[in-house]
Amino acid sequence: MELFNFVFRLGVVFAIYGFLWGLIEIGFRLLTSGRQRTVGEVYLLRGIKYVFLADVVFLFCIDGGASKMNYLNQLVLAGIILLTYFVGKFQNNQNRNRIFQVFTNATRALPKQLTLFNLRAEIAVIVLALTVFTLLNFAPQYAENPISVWFYESIVDIEDTVFFGFIFKIVGFFFLLNLFFKMINGINFILNGGRAPEDPFNKIDNDRDNDHYDPWEEVK
Repeated sequence: MELFNFVFRLGVVFAIYGFLWGLIEIGFRLLTSGRQRTVGEVYLLRGIKYVFLADVVFLFCIDGGASKMNYLNQLVLAGIILLTYFVGKFQNNQNRNRIFQVFTNATRALPKQLTLFNLRAEIAVIVLALTVFTLLNFAPQYAENPISVWFYESIVDIEDTVFFGFIFKIVGFFFLLNLFFKMINGINFILNGGRAPEDPFNKIDNDRDNDHYDPWEEVK
């Protein structure tokens, strides 16, 4: 029961953090007047987002996210959840990039910036965030920096409110359900070597192309 309670509360933390970061993203867009970001800017912000998320999750464990659970067990479970979350985000970004590329090649109507996707940068920001989460266990004093503390205290304050707390607890429940599906997909994704499963429709089309009869072949 404590395990589900820990994952549920951590899901609320993820949801509220995403909400707060969304507000920050809106502020950035207003400051830049909606200018299209470069690849470097996108992954710089994503790296900052992931690092502070890892820090906030670490603070959650220090604060006793599930008081009856062992501290080390909380860290291990939180690390697994972080990895699952990052792998899920990686898959979403990769799939979104494929969709944009298909539409761009078909219609040539979308700007190229929308299709920007850097595999190495995606992996780098994930590894960076997980490394920070691991190192904070050996130097926890660095976790209590002003920005991370502000994020965590804001999350706790929002969670304690009646209206918003109820909404984000519902989100946390769905996060708990979605986590199991992401863990399954993440395991399959890792076992496939970081490749998405083959599309059966593409396979059928390729088979049709291979079986296509060309009357000019006999003439040649």
